[in-house]
Formats: sequence, structure tokens, C-alpha cells
Amino acid sequence: MADRPGSIDETLALLERAGYVADRPLATVLFLALKLGRPLFLEGEAGVGKTEIAKVLSSALGRSLIRLQCYEGLDVASAVYEWNYAGQMMAIRLAEAGGNVDRDTLESDLFSERYLVKRPLLQALEPDTAGAPVLLIDELDRTDEAFEAFLLEVLSDFQVTIPELGTIKAEHPPIVIITSNRTREVHDALKRRCLYHWVDYPNAERELAIVRSRVPHSPGRLSREIVAFVQAIRKEDLFKAPGVAETLDWASALVELDAVALDPALVSDTLGVLLKYQDDIQKMQGSRTKEMLDRVRNALEAPE
Repeated sequence: MADRPGSIDETLALLERAGYVADRPLATVLFLALKLGRPLFLEGEAGVGKTEIAKVLSSALGRSLIRLQCYEGLDVASAVYEWNYAGQMMAIRLAEAGGNVDRDTLESDLFSERYLVKRPLLQALEPDTAGAPVLLIDELDRTDEAFEAFLLEVLSDFQVTIPELGTIKAEHPPIVIITSNRTREVHDALKRRCLYHWVDYPNAERELAIVRSRVPHSPGRLSREIVAFVQAIRKEDLFKAPGVAETLDWASALVELDAVALDPALVSDTLGVLLKYQDDIQKMQGSRTKEMLDRVRNALEAPE
């Protein structure tokens, strides 16, 4: 288990050692979240590396990663806890079959931790020998406002209340990372309990550093052309611009194809790795691909 970083520079170095190339504003807010013990709320387009921050933080600090993947209709039974009803029914039948049932004793036993099924939020409040875990609440914007309201107790006091057992409070609060793709606005009451950061697409320099870190076998020229092409394509009128995740997927795919540089045919054949909507792929194929690739090459060859 590694110590939490003691400065912004140490936070940058910690992320870099774990393979995450962060900018200073992100390292600053992450350092403050760790120092102050506050949840960190990350918003941004899909694929810009929000979820990866929690994974890297877990790995770098040697902490367990507990992930709650949000979706429409998520409720307390799936996120926090539920009772093992089948086990409880079996216990009732066995007690009745044995006769002399003490109802008070049976009820106390049925609603004990023995029959409690712990879901991610409750697991994150439990003691861990490796230190407080990293709790990732991923894509919170996919849930509804009722679930957001339930989270307020967890994020304010790091506790949950189970009517049959009482309040369970974390001895050491987890490190909480919340992500949102901003498909809807998350309520202010929840945001006020967190530190906030917008994770944007990286600039060309940082994206090239990311490609070199994550796809080290990519030839230098190919990496530069990939990043320049992706940076250019994000400025196009697309339904969904490619994120960093798609850049890395594309770089890995091109390395597997033994590419050393981009050419129009290769780009057209592999656009399905970079773009995820047919309308976007059609818009970028043919002469448009060659035109953009020529522009990218000219920019890379131009003297600084």
C-alpha cells in the first residue's frame, strides 16, 4: 500500500508511474480530493479517461477498486444491499420443521449480517487491511434523481442506514471518484459534496505522450500521424468525436497491421476502430480522408 501523494508534483508523478498522463489542473484537484477526503466528480465526453483515473489511482496506491456501474433503474438493492430472501425462507422452514420456534430469536437471526448481501456502496464502507478502497461510481448521469438523493448520505457522512441493522459508518472513508458523461445534469446538492473537474480532450502534445506510454511499440512517425489525424477529426461535424480510448485502440490496431505510417486506404479500412457511427464513417471516407491526411502531413512537416 503506497502513501497518498504529499503534493501536486507527487500526484503527477504517481499517475505517470501508473501510465496515466495527466495535466496539472487534474493533478491539482485529485491531490486536493485525497488531502481533504472529498469525493471527486469528473465530467467529460465518453472516452476521455475519467474511469481510468479511478483504476490508475487504485493500482498506484495499492487499494481495492470497488466499481458501481450506473444504469437506468439502479436501486438500493443493486447498489447498497439486499436480503438473501431464499436463505431466509429456508431458515424459517427449517425452524418450523424443528418445532418450538422462538419468533424474536428467529427474526433477529434472519435480519443479521448472515443474510445480508452487500453491494458496492456497502462494501466500500467496510474495513480493508490494504487501506480505504477506491469507490468508482461510474456514469452517474445514467441513473435517476431518486438514486442521486440516496447518495447524499453516503457522500456526506460515508454511511448508510439499514432499517433492520441500523447505521453502518466507514471507519476510514473510501476514496470516491464519480464520473458523468453529462447526458443529463446531475443535481447541485450532489455536486456540492464533491470537488469538480471537467476532463477535456487532451491537446496534441499530451495525447502523443499518452499513445507513447500505452502503445510503446507504435513507430514514432505513425504515432505522430495518428494523434494529428485524431486531433483534426475532432474538429469535424461528427455525431461522436473519438475519445482517447479510441485513439489508443486505433494505434494498437495499426501496430497489429504492421503499419509504419498512415495512407488513405489504411485509414478508410480501419475507421470502424476510431468512429462508432456509420454516418460519421461515411462522412470521412473517400476523398475526405485523403484531403485530411494531406493536411495532417503538411502540418507535421512544416517547420516550427
